[in-house]
Amino acid sequence: MAKIRLLIADDHAVLRAGLHLLLNAQPDMEVVGEAGDGAEALEKADVLRPDVLLLDLSMPGMGGLEAIHHLKRRCPEVKILILSMYDDESYLREALRAGAAGYTLKKGADTELLAAIRAVQRGEIFLHPALTKVLVGDLLRKELGREKRATTPAGYTALSEREREVLRFLAHGYTNQQVADRLFLSLKTVETYKARLMRKLGLRSRADLVRYAMQQGLLRPDP
Repeated sequence: MAKIRLLIADDHAVLRAGLHLLLNAQPDMEVVGEAGDGAEALEKADVLRPDVLLLDLSMPGMGGLEAIHHLKRRCPEVKILILSMYDDESYLREALRAGAAGYTLKKGADTELLAAIRAVQRGEIFLHPALTKVLVGDLLRKELGREKRATTPAGYTALSEREREVLRFLAHGYTNQQVADRLFLSLKTVETYKARLMRKLGLRSRADLVRYAMQQGLLRPDP
């Protein structure tokens, strides 16, 4: 199986070294290079052509946001995953608008980062759960300003009440474990409900689930 080739761009050498060790320890990942600023990241991405670039936003010289614009023109096939210390919604919006495939936080740079890398490599969008709620809030405000749909959402009637609850929590950005805690269920039970409702609705990813819930007016400000 081909490994996911990774380039790490961050101005903190200690963090790069730690990430290098973590990622190379994964059987499906390989760090092919490191960069200390946006200009170096652009240069190395152009030469190394990694599958995924882990990119910090705040670096000396050419910052992450500027680097994304250049990278999308010069290396459009490289998937960009933002690894930032900032959970600010303005950074999130700008990064996604520029072309980033995901946004996660340095404080979760362990299992969440590994999941994020694998998700963007599959062509999915990955967002830290807290930041997913920010985007859902934006969509919710837009949706509430429209006329409520008169028809029943397609496939929605096929869901059980519990599946509908799981759907709302997931669309609001809660992790499977958080949903389990809120509904007093086991993690395995929540995963089963999630798989079942995704199958009934013909959805493939969390992003599809969020879009479906918002389009159908199924979310409320406080799940």
